[in-house]
Amino acid sequence: MSKTLSSAEATPTADFEQLMAELEQLVSKMEAGDLSLEASLEAYERGVRLSHLAQSRLQEAELRVQRLHEQSGQPEFVPLNEDERAL
Repeated sequence: MSKTLSSAEATPTADFEQLMAELEQLVSKMEAGDLSLEASLEAYERGVRLSHLAQSRLQEAELRVQRLHEQSGQPEFVPLNEDERAL
């Protein structure tokens, strides 16, 4: 596994779909069981980084939606499930 940044990681504006596609590729490689222990650990570390980046993109999108919602004068934004209310 290369330690260089992927195209999904390299740009600060990498979109969520790119991050998820790369994460899915990593998972497939790991599930195939063809990687050495070291390569599996590197893939896992890279997957964690991609996961954090994807979560960040989702949070940014949620903030944008909330701002747009507030600007439109709509009632308060309510999360869809109870888990999100604790955040």
